[in-house]
Amino acid sequence: MLALKRAEELPVNALAELVGKKPSGVSQHLARLRMARMVTTRQEGTSVLYRLTDEHAVALVIEAIKQAEHAVANGQIPPHHHSPSSN
Repeated sequence: MLALKRAEELPVNALAELVGKKPSGVSQHLARLRMARMVTTRQEGTSVLYRLTDEHAVALVIEAIKQAEHAVANGQIPPHHHSPSSN
């Protein structure tokens, strides 16, 4: 999901390479996300390109990242709470 947030569209193999997982596993996750209408697809030749459905899916990914930052912060202030001028 993070890779899709950063890129407009990506095929399964590119997503798998970015996240360091097997394409078959990534494909299964994408199928679930497609059923949940979080991602859409577009056929280009023999490739299927995936992208986040809309700005609501992007917002959900951003909020999930923030929640994950809280989960691993161990009592520290998560990165998304730091102002850009204090970095």
